[in-house]
Amino acid sequence: MKTIKYIFAGILFGIIMTKAEVISWYRIQEMFRFQSFHMYGIIGSAVALGMLATFLIKKLRLRSIQGQPIAFNDKKKSIPRYLIGGVLFGLGWAMTGACPGPLYVLIGHGFGVILVVLASALLGTYVYGLFRNKLPH
Repeated sequence: MKTIKYIFAGILFGIIMTKAEVISWYRIQEMFRFQSFHMYGIIGSAVALGMLATFLIKKLRLRSIQGQPIAFNDKKKSIPRYLIGGVLFGLGWAMTGACPGPLYVLIGHGFGVILVVLASALLGTYVYGLFRNKLPH
């Protein structure tokens, strides 16, 4: 019963992703070919909302639901780390036509072939976990 709110949030997320055409392979290809502003507008809106939320959390010193202070830790500035990770993420996104969030929505829509993409993403994450200590960070 405690997880029902998460199930409804997931369903709502899927409906929003579908209606906004974020799961559309054609929209994603338009973005990578610089033919449409649609996806850039959605991504830009998400970045702006995240910046606003972070600013408000810091400014108002908001606390979590459990009453703990919300802390933001600085990230290490490492060009290879973000460049290599970003290129791999972007290549996977461009080749499959879906980033991690819409994978579940596409599976819910009945596109069974996306299960291969999801399995590959999970395998890649697992392999990264195995070699994490040996990679430059």
